Amino acid sequence: MNLRSVANGIFYLLRTGCQWKALPPQFGAPSTVHRYFQEWSGRRIFQRFWKTCLRIYDARRGIGWRWQALDGATTKSPLGGEKTGKNPTDRGKLGVKRSVITDCRGVPLGIAVSGANTHDAKLLRLTLKSIALPRPKSAGRRRQHLCLDKGYCGQPTEVLARRFGYTLHVPRKGEVQPKRCAGQRARRWVVEGSHSWTNRARRLLVRWEKKVDNYLAFIHLPFAYITLNQAGVLG
Repeated sequence: MNLRSVANGIFYLLRTGCQWKALPPQFGAPSTVHRYFQEWSGRRIFQRFWKTCLRIYDARRGIGWRWQALDGATTKSPLGGEKTGKNPTDRGKLGVKRSVITDCRGVPLGIAVSGANTHDAKLLRLTLKSIALPRPKSAGRRRQHLCLDKGYCGQPTEVLARRFGYTLHVPRKGEVQPKRCAGQRARRWVVEGSHSWTNRARRLLVRWEKKVDNYLAFIHLPFAYITLNQAGVLG
């Protein structure tokens, strides 16, 4: 079996969002491509590929550890499955929430997945622990900052951020944010860009995978693409 064709079939399905049975014949039998995907997912090949891309990015540009941003995004999950739940903002329909932390350029560093009814703040610890590469020590001039939105406001978040060695930046509820000065960079919105880039893979606009490992496998592939793109490898 030509494994390059199998990989191309997986990329095609990820990009177009088509069903497994609708894969064009040039990629091989859909059942064969699906079997290899299941095998590679179980062996965490896609996650390891993303980690390799992070190392390349770190070597070429350096991971922007100083300013990090974290936020969650919710998508539908009509078939249910592991780590899904009723979405309180979508008439109780089943959905999944992915919580992502990025560096200062929007490169994904870690991810945690849970049901759509899970509060963002409850995924904070799991997301921080999921960072794929070892974090450098946060101290002195290399102090690391963590930017969150108002949904994370509260003492538990502040305590957790301190335990992980972060200087926390989270606006208070009801507090009017001052306008940024000309040329001043937005720190938190990079994670929104990362979610947007990830959703360009149409397979991820709606979760069809019941197994959470398969769902994460599809997420790790666009993460790898984002990372290589920021590293300048794809340019």
